[in-house]
Amino acid sequence: QVQLVESGGGLVQAGGSLRLSCVVSGRIFSNNAMGWYRQAPGKQRELVAIISSGGSTNYAESVKGRFTISRDNAKNTVYLQMNSLKPEDTAVYYCNQGSSWYPWGQGTQVTVSS
Repeated sequence: QVQLVESGGGLVQAGGSLRLSCVVSGRIFSNNAMGWYRQAPGKQRELVAIISSGGSTNYAESVKGRFTISRDNAKNTVYLQMNSLKPEDTAVYYCNQGSSWYPWGQGTQVTVSS
């Protein structure tokens, strides 16, 4: 059974940085596109960033230039480096495939204070 375990969230002031990690177990993920998603209170879950098996990346307009997604296939881990954080980045962050989602993990809370 596939498990997704996100970590690295926390409380940070606006302008600060955080690095999120997601470990995927139970499945070889090197062939799959992986994404970071977020869900703010009262809003739908949205895709923030995605990285292909070959390392190509795409970002939501709201985070372009501030967030960087990367992956380490040897460690079955995907990362999200978040810089210049804004209060509107506050959300629970999740990782998952780009499509055909696995069961969602618990996510990691990111709170950005103004």
